[in-house]
Amino acid sequence: MHDTSPNQERLALLALHFVPGLGNYTIRQLVSYCGSAAQVFRKPKGKLLKIPGIGPKIAEAVVNGKPFTEAEKEWRRAEKENVKLIFYTDKNYPSRLKDINDAPSLLYTRGNIDFENPRTVGIVGTRKATPYGKERVDELVEGLLPHGALIVSGLAYGIDIYAHKAALKHGLPTVAVMGSGIDIIYPSAHRETARKMEAHGGLVTENPFGTAPDAHNFPQRNRIIAGLCDALIVVEAAATGGALITAELANSYNRDVFAIPGSVGIPTSEGCNHLIKTNRAHLMTSVKDLEYVMNWRADMPPLKQPAVSRDTSSLSENERAVIAVLQGKSPLQLDELSWRTNIPVNQLAAILLNLEFSAWVKALPGKMYALVS
Repeated sequence: MHDTSPNQERLALLALHFVPGLGNYTIRQLVSYCGSAAQVFRKPKGKLLKIPGIGPKIAEAVVNGKPFTEAEKEWRRAEKENVKLIFYTDKNYPSRLKDINDAPSLLYTRGNIDFENPRTVGIVGTRKATPYGKERVDELVEGLLPHGALIVSGLAYGIDIYAHKAALKHGLPTVAVMGSGIDIIYPSAHRETARKMEAHGGLVTENPFGTAPDAHNFPQRNRIIAGLCDALIVVEAAATGGALITAELANSYNRDVFAIPGSVGIPTSEGCNHLIKTNRAHLMTSVKDLEYVMNWRADMPPLKQPAVSRDTSSLSENERAVIAVLQGKSPLQLDELSWRTNIPVNQLAAILLNLEFSAWVKALPGKMYALVS
């Protein structure tokens, strides 16, 4: 038995990440069905098996207690190394990541990161950056200075590290999304830059301590880069590679993608030129192109979402939470709405029914719900 300390629910959430076979979506589904992470571990094996996606191996792993042992070690290490654990249920979980279905359910962060910076720009590209690419990166970052943009990249050789260094040089915050554990800086040559970033930005990963920078981690890392940014800029890219994967992901998340054109016949220009030619990226020659497409002006603060005009004072706290989420993005499927509001599906169904009766929301095909306009 584990004690009922204030961290019990968070420890249970962490423990779910040490259950073999559980992915981000299934973790959210389990918590939604059971009402909380702690309740997941209180369910008998037979009841767990009735939850969609849960087979005998996962059910056995949940009830055998080993995930809690691993979680307690991870928790102590995070505290010792000044690493913050941000769960998808936390208020400070990045709001931009809540827009994507395959978002990480847990983030490890170190440093001083403002994920809610009003303007966030991802800069990615080839590991074999040319002097042309390095110059473009420096120009872009300097041009973003009046916007106070947060620069997001992947700490890799080439364009990534030049983006981080340019941000530090010009005084913009910058975040590195890592394909390893937060304790393993890869490549190690960038350790000093990573250390400097912690004072004005920081490091983030979804991988537990000790995770090696294996190749399969990097496509997963790229989806976080794409999800965190409002605009993604590709500066030099070969015909295939991680930068193009990130651009494809950003497009699928409805982010604006930009590409710097390059000379015909140069390998590091092929990817960018192809993105532009196939209408997968806006042509970008300077920050003015980004400002035009994004409707950003340095002398104007970013627009805020309009407030709901109807009076919500008569609604319950949970009903107001549902309205607030649907105001930000609508329509939403029942499971995603449950994740965003942190309300279990069985409770949420009753709440939505009440909101339907009072003409706040409307039900759509496919268990989708939207605000009544």
